[in-house]
Amino acid sequence: MTDRTRYSSPLVQRYASAKMAHVFSDQNKFRTWRRLWLALAEAEQSLGLPISDEQLDELRAHLDDIDFEAAARYERQLRHDVMAHVHALGDVAPLARPIIHLGATSCYVTDNSELILLRQGLRLLAPKLASAISRLTTFAETWANQPTLGFTHYQPAQLTTVGKRATLWIQELLIDLENLSRLLEGLRFRGVKGTTGTQASYLTLFDGDHDKVRSLDEKVAEAFGFSSRYAVTGQTYPRKVDHEIMMVLGSFAGTAHKIATDIRLLANLKELEEPFGEKQIGSSAMAYKRNPMRSERTCALARFLMNLSANTLQTAAVQWMERTLDDSANRRLVLGQGFMAADAILETLINIFGGMVVYPAVIERRVRSELPFMATENMIMAMVKAGADRQEVHESIRVHSQEAARQVKQLGRDNDLIARIKADDYFAPITEGFDALLDPSTFVGRAPEQVAEFIAEEVRPALAPWAAELVESTELRV
Repeated sequence: MTDRTRYSSPLVQRYASAKMAHVFSDQNKFRTWRRLWLALAEAEQSLGLPISDEQLDELRAHLDDIDFEAAARYERQLRHDVMAHVHALGDVAPLARPIIHLGATSCYVTDNSELILLRQGLRLLAPKLASAISRLTTFAETWANQPTLGFTHYQPAQLTTVGKRATLWIQELLIDLENLSRLLEGLRFRGVKGTTGTQASYLTLFDGDHDKVRSLDEKVAEAFGFSSRYAVTGQTYPRKVDHEIMMVLGSFAGTAHKIATDIRLLANLKELEEPFGEKQIGSSAMAYKRNPMRSERTCALARFLMNLSANTLQTAAVQWMERTLDDSANRRLVLGQGFMAADAILETLINIFGGMVVYPAVIERRVRSELPFMATENMIMAMVKAGADRQEVHESIRVHSQEAARQVKQLGRDNDLIARIKADDYFAPITEGFDALLDPSTFVGRAPEQVAEFIAEEVRPALAPWAAELVESTELRV
């Protein structure tokens, strides 16, 4: 049960999924340490060190039954978390005590376990991101042909379609998915490197046999499914790796912030809304409100995540020589929270994308109010084809447009540009074809075709590797 008298991270209690919270839990962290000690001992035995099967069996029997209270007591005495857990494990595995952590430095378990946990975190995030893209792709296909007012500078611009706008969101998410995939494929193991990365302790254990030391490094990495290791390290793996990971997560957060902001702006226009529960309350005072709280949460968490990459860069920059310990407390905070924030954002986006509501009537009304201005170029071309002077047509339309704009902005009336032009005998040659000139579908260019081509040529291939891992539901709370 949660202790309500102590601070508890909202990322764990309110936002991130249980699976992601488990990845960075004490249980998962320290059980990984024990597996690392077992893998090291197994590899050392296979290469000839005097480690018995009974000692290994004892380690295997105590991989998960961690006595956290005993470890805490040892840490209060020793002021060293790794040695506290060495002693706690030695208490329940006394035969194995002499060979636990043999030849290793603390970073053998701390750094290698962190790389394992980071990989686990990435493996949770990537399928969720693919799932978010998949849901948004369905939305884009559904609304590929719905003309809508485009905006540049948040001012009315040429028409696009609702589905085409969604492909802009998808395209940025695909970049994020590619980055996550690259991290997963390229993440390396620190391996068995020793106190300052020279492997001196292991060279001593194996009586100067360099081949055995190299083999030990390979065997332990292979035991945890890493195909490659950092060839050289100091005491730690390069802290630049943390920064690269957080840059990718921060970049994704930027994408999420942009998408959620667009949704919030569209919600204000009443063109599109995120899902809203049947009994959901938008405001404690204003009962009519339908606030885009999921999108607002996405922006809030994204801002937090975007700022973490600066922290990891600073940490990487101040790692003196082979390492300093001022990275430790900082990384305890940043890495886990960064992954949980990314996870929470994805949980929210999957929910939003699976239930967005579009209001075509509102969209069409806004298109009708702005389309007359956008149609003026078509009117000019039609008049020129009918034999008029292009510059004279342009001036006439400019005068009518300015007056129509005055009616809208200063008098609060409807846009009457079309009525003005129809009433002007100068435009008589084209008035019969006005309906065709004002058909919204003729103003969206290749938007519907672009949606279909983009999905077929880029989205489907990118999602294919994740097809079996797509998330069906989320753990979104509150």
